[in-house]
Amino acid sequence: MKLKNVLIVTEDITRAKRFYKELFGLEVVLDQDGNVILTEGLVLQDAAIWKKFLGREIVPKNHAAELYFEESDIEGFVRKLENYPEPIEYVNCLMEHSWGQRVVRFYDLDGNLIEVGTPMAVTEWV
Repeated sequence: MKLKNVLIVTEDITRAKRFYKELFGLEVVLDQDGNVILTEGLVLQDAAIWKKFLGREIVPKNHAAELYFEESDIEGFVRKLENYPEPIEYVNCLMEHSWGQRVVRFYDLDGNLIEVGTPMAVTEWV
């Protein structure tokens, strides 16, 4: 079995596509009927479709999951966040963990939690 995608819900697909392109460089692979597949396996789904499918309300900022990205130029990325035309809500500003990795945590425009950190060698995870 192979994990193919991670899906997040958005109230505004156009705004979410712009957010993930401008900040993360993700490109649209497929765009149809309220579902957008981006490069790196991220899928955006219109909130109305998700609500109808599940029959439940969406809970933004539920802190049950996080999108994790790595960026070697973390200071440059933080400048992009600070200059983004829409306000970014931070969970924590740029910080350094005890193991030396620098990270910033924030919400996307729909309340999905994101962490961006400096790259870690695979051996550090073993």
